[in-house]
Amino acid sequence: MSDKSGKILAVDDNEDILFALKLLLKPHVEVIDTISTPDLIPEYMHRGNYDVILLDMNFTKDAISGQEGFDWLGKILEIDPVVVVVFITAYGDAEKAVRAIKAGATDFILKPWQNEKLLATLSSAIKLSRSKKETETLRNKQKEISAVLDQPFHDFIGNSEEMKKVFATIKKVAGTDANVLILGENGTGKELVARALHRNSLRKDEVFISVDLGAISESLFESELFGHEKGAFTDAKKEKAGRFEIASGGTLFLDEIGNLSMPLQTKLLTAIERREIIRVGSNKPIPIDVRLICATNMDIHQSVQENTFRQDLLYRINTVEIHLPTLRERTSDIPLLANHFLKNYSKKYKKPIREISSTAMKTLVQYPWPGNVRELQHAIERAVIMSDTELLQPDDFPLQPPRGTTNGLELETYDLEEVEKQVIQKVLKMHQGNITQAASDLGLTRTSLYRRMEKYGL
Repeated sequence: MSDKSGKILAVDDNEDILFALKLLLKPHVEVIDTISTPDLIPEYMHRGNYDVILLDMNFTKDAISGQEGFDWLGKILEIDPVVVVVFITAYGDAEKAVRAIKAGATDFILKPWQNEKLLATLSSAIKLSRSKKETETLRNKQKEISAVLDQPFHDFIGNSEEMKKVFATIKKVAGTDANVLILGENGTGKELVARALHRNSLRKDEVFISVDLGAISESLFESELFGHEKGAFTDAKKEKAGRFEIASGGTLFLDEIGNLSMPLQTKLLTAIERREIIRVGSNKPIPIDVRLICATNMDIHQSVQENTFRQDLLYRINTVEIHLPTLRERTSDIPLLANHFLKNYSKKYKKPIREISSTAMKTLVQYPWPGNVRELQHAIERAVIMSDTELLQPDDFPLQPPRGTTNGLELETYDLEEVEKQVIQKVLKMHQGNITQAASDLGLTRTSLYRRMEKYGL
C-alpha cells in the first residue's frame, strides 16, 4: 500500500491486537478506527463511511466456534451491503474460511499475521470496496433515471378505453418472465411499452438493451447479437460481447423483428431455444438469461401464412401479445398527449406558451395522424419552437393530409340521404368501425348512429 487510501474499522476484543493494527496501518490508510466490542459496530458504521471492516471472528462469548463473528457479519451487511469485510482470527481453518466467504466476507487473515500479507490483503479489499461503491452509485443513478422516466409510463399515456386495456395487460405481464410480442404501427410507442414492462418487472434493476433489427445488416447480425472473438473476421481487432450476452440478467428488446430473413430467424430461434449463444470465431457456448420482448409494425401472422416468418419462432416470442392502437383509434387521448408534449417542450425551449387554442385542438383531433403519437409529438415540438405567442393557433400546425386522401368529401350526388350515407361511411372508415368515436365526430348518440347504419345497410 503506497499512497494513503481507504477507511478501515478494526473490531477485536484484544486491545493489544488493536494497538498493533493501528500502528501498522496508520502510515498506509486515511483512517483506522478501532473498537474492542462489536456492539459499537452499528454506531461507528453510521458515523463513518468505511471501505473495509476487519472483524474478529471470536469474541469472549464464544471463544473458538466463530459463530459470533458470523452473526455480526450478517448485521454489518444489512447496514451496508457493499462494505468489504475481512475476518481475522487465531483459530482459523479451511472450513471456517470457506464458510466466511460464502457468508459474504471477502477474505480471511490468521493471527499472528505477516505484515506484508496483511497490507496486500487490505489493499485489494480497499480497491474492491471502491469498485463496489462506484457500481452501486451507477446503479442508483440508473434507478433515479428510470423513476423519472416512468410516471407511470412516461410519454406512454392515455385515458381511452383502448389504452386502459394496454396498461392493464402491462401490469399483468410485467412481473413475469413471459416473452412478449408488441404489435403496432410506427410511432405508436412500442419501445415505450417494452421499457414499461422492464421497469415494472423483477429485472428492473438490471440492464435494458434495445436492438433495432431493421438497422443491422445480415452480415453483422451474429456479431451484433452473439458477439465475436478477436480475429474472428477482418475487422475483429478485439473480442466483443453481443447484445444477448450484455443483456443477460436483464431485458432484451428486439425491435422490427418482422424484418429478419429466414436464415437469421433460424439463428435467433436456436439461441432462444437453447438459452445460450456462441460468439463468432468460437465454439464455446455461453449461457444467457434474458427476458425477451419483440416488436414489429408488420402483420406477422400474415407473414407466417405467406411463409416469410417462421411459425415456431412466432410461438417462442409471443407468449403474450400486446396490440397498440393507432392514434386515430384513440382520438380522445389527443388533447391529453398534446398538452403533455406542450408542457415538456415549453420547458425545454424556455417558451412562455400556456396552451393550445380550442380551434387548434379541434384541428389536431380531426387530423388522422398517419405517423401516430410520434408525429403528434414532433408537430407540438415544431409549433413550440416556431411560435412567438402564448397561445398556439391552427396556423402553428401546418398539417398535410396523407397521400391518397382529401380534406373534404367528394360528393357524387346532392341527394341528402345519399350524402348522409357517404358521410357516415367515411367517418366509420376513418375510425375503423369504432362506433363511439364515429358517433362523437358526427354529433350523434350511439343509438342514433346505429339506427342510421341500419337504415342505410351499413
